[in-house]
Amino acid sequence: MKEMAKKLSYYKSLGLKLTPQRLAIIEYLEKTKAHPSAEDIYNALKDRFPSMSFATVYNTLEVLIEKGMVKELGIDSSKKRFDPCVHNHHHFFCKKCGKILDVERNFDIVIPEELKEHEVNDFQVVFSGLCSECKKNIT
Repeated sequence: MKEMAKKLSYYKSLGLKLTPQRLAIIEYLEKTKAHPSAEDIYNALKDRFPSMSFATVYNTLEVLIEKGMVKELGIDSSKKRFDPCVHNHHHFFCKKCGKILDVERNFDIVIPEELKEHEVNDFQVVFSGLCSECKKNIT
């Protein structure tokens, strides 16, 4: 119970309006490693919140991005995906099933000379190919 009170206090300190739908979206993101799309989140929660609109999910995600609680990933060209792990890390993208996996490894990256005059705040390495499941199913 103390853990939940701490979380609620933290969310309030960020200036978040804490509606039941918004809390459910945050809870869903905290419990998944799947890098869901807004549609994935909406579909997972719509039975619990039948009056919740897709716009509510999308707008909540935008607020969470603005507050630094979620990152938007541009890895999957078919849809925006979201990552609640906002620390600097990398990803693997399966070109067949669309699964995105976290890669928790540091790489020695040198900022290219042509970017030296710019302010680089973030970067990520994206590996792509076939995940182990899709690789097994190749006939």
